[in-house]
Amino acid sequence: MAPPRQVFVAIIGVGGVGKAFLGQLSQLAQRMSQNPSQPMYISLILLASSKKLLLSPNYHHLNLSTCASDLQSSTTTPMSPAEIAQYLEKAPEKTILIDNTSNQDIADAYPTFLAKGINVVTPNKKAFSSSLALWKEIFSAASNGTGSGGWVFHESSCGAGLPVISTLKELVETGDEVTRIEGVFSGTMSFLFNSFMPVGGGGGQFSAEVKKAKELGYTEPDPRDDLNGLDVARKLTILARMVGLDVESATSFPVQSLIPKELESCSSGDEFLEKLPQFDGQMDKTKEEAAKEGKVVRFVGSIDVAKKGVKVGLEKFDASHPIAALKGSDNIISFYTKRYGDNPLIIQGAGAGGEVTAMGVTGDLIKVLRLLHVQARRMSVVGRTD
Repeated sequence: MAPPRQVFVAIIGVGGVGKAFLGQLSQLAQRMSQNPSQPMYISLILLASSKKLLLSPNYHHLNLSTCASDLQSSTTTPMSPAEIAQYLEKAPEKTILIDNTSNQDIADAYPTFLAKGINVVTPNKKAFSSSLALWKEIFSAASNGTGSGGWVFHESSCGAGLPVISTLKELVETGDEVTRIEGVFSGTMSFLFNSFMPVGGGGGQFSAEVKKAKELGYTEPDPRDDLNGLDVARKLTILARMVGLDVESATSFPVQSLIPKELESCSSGDEFLEKLPQFDGQMDKTKEEAAKEGKVVRFVGSIDVAKKGVKVGLEKFDASHPIAALKGSDNIISFYTKRYGDNPLIIQGAGAGGEVTAMGVTGDLIKVLRLLHVQARRMSVVGRTD
């Protein structure tokens, strides 16, 4: 049996996902330390927000129960990604960086972290959907790519806690041929169009539904960040690259924006919402055209692997289609493959929310911990053999 292992964890980001993750991490650390057969001790050594830093200079364990409030009391400013990499590289045990942000600068530093043997777990879509060059650099450095550095996992970069990334990865690695991917990839856009044009008719005007979605917390502070389609485009970019398409970026294929051109320059989200009712006629026309065909309108993303085509935008669906039947803010992702034939493999469920997104991050953390445990056992066996 391998000796008990200690693993150091550094966390960046304490927003909605970050706070939920801290709660899940505390529970996980307690369960793992109490496992009599395979104890592994998780030590938090760094916690950072965009403005503050809580750090253990001597790599001593920070208190998980009080770390959030301790961070608030801290007067230390954050370190740069390069400084964090240097700090973690010198740690006496294996390290895992949990990036719960959407920060591009941190994402750009992933190859550096991985090359230094630092493992990375993240829901940060920007790391995997910005330039194709960064994607290749990340997986050229990672152990689960073609490199020999740290491990990198990003389940929550697409679909929050839904097993979208892991399912597609397994389909590809077992030799199935993925022909098409289609679905509703945004909890915000799902809620919006399920309300705007529910099956059976009805629904309010588009501007009113956008306002309601914002009041209920489904949209970003500025709803244009959802309506521009870029969030969905980033997720499609990740999945397209996983099936072998060299998509250059999330803006290198057709993405339909639902922001009227006249409102793109609004100075704030509030101003945008105030002026949006002036353009309800455009969406009313779209709804009416779909209704005449006995269909509903949904905001979807699709990948045609054979044609190397990726697109994001409005599509019409029969009321009996699984995408039309979605409720609330659920996501639905359909994988059409050679093995599954005409009936796609469908993943459906909550695609947004702090707790479910953090669950995906925690699941990825567990994957890394298991891999590190296996490495520890192998080193123990080699040591006894020597």
